Amino acid sequence: MPAAQQFDPELDQEPTGGYRPLVVVLLSPLAFALVFASWTIFAVLGVELKALLGFGEVRFAVLLAMPMAVGALAALPMALLAQRLGGRRVMIACLLLICPFLWGLSHARDYHHLLLAGAGLGLGAGSLAAGLVYVAGLCPRRHAGLALGLYGAGMVGAGLSYLLLPLISQAYGWRTAPLLYLLPVLLVAALLWLFADDREAEPDVPDALQDAPPRPLPAALLRRLASWRLWRLALVYSFFYGTFVALALWLPAYLSAQYRLPLREAALAALPFTLAVGIGQVVGGALADRRDFRALRWWVSAFVLVCLFLLSYPPFVMQLEGVHGPIALRYEAPLWGFLLLLSLMGAAMGVGKGSLMRLIHRDHRDEMALVGGLALTLGGLFAALLPLVFVVGNEWVGIRTAGFMFLYASLIGCMLVMVWDHASDRGVRA
Repeated sequence: MPAAQQFDPELDQEPTGGYRPLVVVLLSPLAFALVFASWTIFAVLGVELKALLGFGEVRFAVLLAMPMAVGALAALPMALLAQRLGGRRVMIACLLLICPFLWGLSHARDYHHLLLAGAGLGLGAGSLAAGLVYVAGLCPRRHAGLALGLYGAGMVGAGLSYLLLPLISQAYGWRTAPLLYLLPVLLVAALLWLFADDREAEPDVPDALQDAPPRPLPAALLRRLASWRLWRLALVYSFFYGTFVALALWLPAYLSAQYRLPLREAALAALPFTLAVGIGQVVGGALADRRDFRALRWWVSAFVLVCLFLLSYPPFVMQLEGVHGPIALRYEAPLWGFLLLLSLMGAAMGVGKGSLMRLIHRDHRDEMALVGGLALTLGGLFAALLPLVFVVGNEWVGIRTAGFMFLYASLIGCMLVMVWDHASDRGVRA
């Protein structure tokens, strides 16, 4: 079992020459952004699709969850495949794989066609996992946090959908919107084929998978997955990743219902959140290149916890018995206040995501495919669960902010895991 490596800026410098790492760092986030933008098609056009096809909130939540659930199942196998075959090949294959489903989505006739298209788009998560392995293998170690932060900032692709899809849908109809991404996806796949290279992107198989040659690879993987050290950072990262993905998909519908906004205005109002997460991820990765993030993650988690507590408050009316009679007090968060708090939380989540991925790279750089793929898998499963939780809050509990309450409780659980992990480390050192 590889021991966690301590942060040492002198030992952590291993420059990689040539222009290819720069090409990878520029093209990989673009591929990430396009895949993520394709997932948010349902988020932006969901209100229109519900009206046209006549399905309810539960089916809408399942539709949002479908790409994330399939993507979670594809992330770890594709990351391991990228380690063996090269990240560029797997990225290109996954980008090409989602093209027929983008085309099929534009020709969908009923709800089941939409589900099938959503499942196919979820396979694009293989490109995200392969890109993570690709970037981690090619970037200079002293700037790994910045490179991984720039790659993860591709999640702002949701903002691309927020900006463009309402306009395209209004001008040409919703069926034209999925076709908007076909040409860019094909173009990025072609650029990766022409200008990227797999020669430096194929890390050696970790020693942990080589120390028992007679054992089959699945058995070795299961043995490694039984180690808690692989799960502790991946588990915390999965909260920030899954929360962002789910909120990016749910926010347009939430803002439209809560503040009675038209779809276009609701999508634009959600844009600052995605931008804040992207910027925070770059900042967090760059900061983690300079100093250890292990202590700072507590402050980030605590700040996000406070934000979730405030976001959980639903509108309410309270009646007080005053001297001269009853006094009614009404509370409802104004739109600008909600968006400001959401953006501040997004920036903190981005710092957490960028820094945690740098920690994963530092502690498990020889097993980046395994641990990074595991983090994306856990995050995707958590993100797939959240739309259903939001619907339960809306339809069954009757409180639209119940989703934020669930996120608040989930983060407390993650922080308890961090406390237990910290105590375990101290016990081992003692």
